[in-house]
Amino acid sequence: MPDATMPPVGAFQVEVQGETLTIPSRIYNAVPSSESVRALTATQQTILHCLYTRHHDGRVRQHHVEQVTGSNEPWVAPFVVQLAGEYVVEILEAISRGLPDLTVPHSAQRRLYGEFLARNPAFFARTQRRVASYWSCYYRWKYPWFDEYPGGPLMEALRTAASEHSGRVTPRHTPPAW
Repeated sequence: MPDATMPPVGAFQVEVQGETLTIPSRIYNAVPSSESVRALTATQQTILHCLYTRHHDGRVRQHHVEQVTGSNEPWVAPFVVQLAGEYVVEILEAISRGLPDLTVPHSAQRRLYGEFLARNPAFFARTQRRVASYWSCYYRWKYPWFDEYPGGPLMEALRTAASEHSGRVTPRHTPPAW
């Protein structure tokens, strides 16, 4: 990674398979060259893409989340879910496109996200509330019904994945579909 112009800002913690991860809220590193990225192993590339989902530029975040949504690595899930709780609607659309099996019962993708969310209920509740808040503040004029907003169906699919994994209903922290 190129040197940062500023230190990372903030951080959040989640649990992934029994280990606590601390992830920066925002990073201020320049974007590495394509050649530099190609020189990395597949795992190193995935780690790099995950870190750049925390970049201060929304277009950079979107590009990098598109590179990791298809990953089967459990440690990718917190980066994707955290990004779902942000205000850029194009990122929500990219996440939804990148997680096509999230709505398929018992699929590997649904199990992966369901396990992560079941282990991190407070994190998921906060994410759901953030999605609803951004919809109400910035997008309600365009999507009068929450279930028409790209974040609505995504949150419901994630909630269903968590419920399927835990065997109990995961609370909904979003508005009804009105």
